Amino acid sequence: MSQSAFPRIRPRRLRRAEFIRSMVRETSLHASQLIQPLFVAEGAQKGAVSSMPGVVRRDIPEIVEECKQLVALGIGCVALFPVLAPELKTEDGEQALNPDGLVVRTIKAVKAACPDLGVMVDIALDPYTSHGHDGLIDASGYVTNDLTLEVLRKQALLYARAGADIVSPSDMMDGRVGQIREVLERDSQHNTVILSYAAKYASSFYGPFRDAVGSAANLGRGDKKTYQMDPANTDEAMREVELDIGEGADIVMVKPGLPYLDIIRRVKDRFEVPVAAYQVSGEYAMLRAAIDKGWLDEKKALLEALLCFRRAGADIVLTYYAKQAAQWLAE
Repeated sequence: MSQSAFPRIRPRRLRRAEFIRSMVRETSLHASQLIQPLFVAEGAQKGAVSSMPGVVRRDIPEIVEECKQLVALGIGCVALFPVLAPELKTEDGEQALNPDGLVVRTIKAVKAACPDLGVMVDIALDPYTSHGHDGLIDASGYVTNDLTLEVLRKQALLYARAGADIVSPSDMMDGRVGQIREVLERDSQHNTVILSYAAKYASSFYGPFRDAVGSAANLGRGDKKTYQMDPANTDEAMREVELDIGEGADIVMVKPGLPYLDIIRRVKDRFEVPVAAYQVSGEYAMLRAAIDKGWLDEKKALLEALLCFRRAGADIVLTYYAKQAAQWLAE
């Protein structure tokens, strides 16, 4: 457009007052678009997460009460993450398939108390393994793909039968979405949603989460670069997303969030499917640190960050701030 359009064209006219800004606003943020991650624990594993101020590991009764509050605020879904005692973790992650395990009992309790609240659970082995990896390892320490798939199939089916609405493979094994969809269909779990961690990067922003679920010490100096994606790549993300959609994923996720807004936009523009983004623990911890120092206004900074996810193309945002954001949005 020619600069000569001024003064006939003045974009600031549409910014003059709140009523006009609201009418022309392109992006909206609602509590129903947020998923609240919750850490479930028992006994000595309960308590505050030191690297995530304000985040608490709760037992099942406390989780249920928290879910009732989230429902009242208009949040439609929670994501459950188990925190197991160290002695329950094994090399093969056997507790992931325990029919009376922590996740199964939590799913049943939440669905009994809040039947209309969506329950999402991760499909991966890292909370259950003594080595902290998302899958089974061979003698050299390499995470095996096909043997891990056999466990993930059983884990997904166990959680779906317990009442999980959404199963979310976060392991980044090749072919896992197709394997999970196959076993769910065979068991007539036709309505179980698969939200795949389709573009999950080997990021340095996951540290506080690993503290929260107790896998940081198990992983030690190891990393997950042989199965999670290289942060330098974008075309690879498109391929991963395309594969997961083809295998039966209903929703695809980009993780982490704010450092990967470009990936969210590329995925949304190319595939036009529901896209989720995860404001991961490291993002939360950084924001909280600046907020606690008084360097950022908590409400303004967090709502802006969440709006940025939506603007980039995310239909759904997982955030540890979901409850607080819903309270702010209701004001």
